[in-house]
Formats: sequence, C-alpha cells, structure tokens
Amino acid sequence: MKKLFLLSLISLLSIFAQAKMVDGLACIVEGKCITTAEVHAVQVQMGVSKKEAMDLLIQDRLQKVAMSDIIIDEKTIDKKISDIAQQNNISVKKMQSILKQQGTPWTKYRESIRNALKKEKFYQEKIAANIPTPTDDELRIFYRNHKKSFTIPSSVSLIEYSGSTEAKMKKFLQTKNTKGIKSHTITKKTKDLNPTLLGTILNTQNDSYTRPFNAGDRYIVYKVLSKNGKMAMPFESAKGAVAEQWKQQQQNKALKDYFQKLKTNADIQQLR
Repeated sequence: MKKLFLLSLISLLSIFAQAKMVDGLACIVEGKCITTAEVHAVQVQMGVSKKEAMDLLIQDRLQKVAMSDIIIDEKTIDKKISDIAQQNNISVKKMQSILKQQGTPWTKYRESIRNALKKEKFYQEKIAANIPTPTDDELRIFYRNHKKSFTIPSSVSLIEYSGSTEAKMKKFLQTKNTKGIKSHTITKKTKDLNPTLLGTILNTQNDSYTRPFNAGDRYIVYKVLSKNGKMAMPFESAKGAVAEQWKQQQQNKALKDYFQKLKTNADIQQLR
C-alpha cells in the first residue's frame, strides 16, 4: 500500500509533463498516461527493473480507475485532519502553520487526505472484506516463520509527567509548561508494562510524548527518552502484531490478484 501511495504522488507531479511530452509516453492505461520519466523515477526511487516499474505504474492507474466512483465528503476530511492533529498533540491551526512553513499549500494537503481516504475505503470494500479471519494455528505458524520480526526493546527510559486532570495534561502537551505538573525519570522493563502502554511507547519516537493515560487518581504522560536492549516477544504478547502482519501479507496478495484480473481485461497500450 505504501508503494501505491508513493506512486500516486509521482503521478500528481507528472501531470504537467504528460501534457507537454507526448513523445515521452510509455503506456496508456484506460486512457490514463504513463510517461517514460515516471518509469525511470520509479526505477531509481524503488530500486526495481524497468518491467517492475511499469507493472507498478499500470497497477497505480488501474487503481485510479477503480476508485473513480468513490466520493469522500468535506466533513470526513475535516474529521481525519482533526484526528491527525490530535494524535500529534497539536491544533489544526498549528498544523496549517507547520505545513505553510514547509511550503505545502493547505488545499494540496487536504487533497492528499482525500486520496488517502479513497484508498482506505477502496481497500475495505474491495480487498479487506475478502480476507478471512486467521485461526490461532495459522497465526502460530506465521509467528514461527517470522519470529525475528517480533522483537521489542527489553527496557525503556522515560520521563513521567503527571497532573490532576486530562485537560491539564493536554495543555501541557501543547505548551510544555510544567507549572503544576509533577515529573521524574524512570526506567521500565517492557515485560512489566501493560500491553496498551507498551504498544503506545513502542509507537512513540524517542524525544516524543505519549497521549495522556488515566491512572485513577491522576493523568500521566510519558516522554520516551530511549529504548534499550532486545527481547523476543512471546506469542501471546505478540499475537496482535502477528495478526496485523499476517493480514498485511494477505492484503498484498489479494491486492495483486485483484489488479491482475483487472489488467487482463483492461485497455492497455504499451508504447515503449
């Protein structure tokens, strides 16, 4: 899926070139052009052969055709942007400011979110719905065959910040003002952390903060300083991650099969 997202960005950047460089066309898929420049760009960026690059670009165009009737309304885009801002502990207004500083127009960012949501809906309707739920035996076999993929740090170094209310901790995340906030540095063995906290910490980059956690009498935020050592996760602890990787593998296979069928009946004119 990451490959397809990258290819969509390449396609957007090449629209102008397609209009100006008719002699640079490599292929036409259901009326949508692929240029020789795009093929070369995919070869270089993804380290694949010319044929593999062409296959990926053809799949990208077929996906665009398949998604052409998917409509994403503005409220859904607003909700997604709001969720992204919240996950990064910033306001939407602050997000707009950051994107502006990076030279990304807000309209372009919204369009990228629209395309991402289209793809998400496409996968759910056309691909994910056709993937069966794995049995425990299937997951155990997958775990044994990919055991090296399921290792985690043996310990983590953190700064624990705590306050009396969730609102106070959310304000701390926005301002980093420690007035009225208690803090101390701790080191925890990952085997002693509950699965929810462990998952959050592992998904939080070093020098970044987690979301607030309700500890009963207070709310806690952790700043991840470092993740140290390495240990194999027992199957029961890794089961969620195993299921996710198994699902991803099955989705990739189902996606390939889906587009192979589309390709068989598609109007594809190979020019170069």
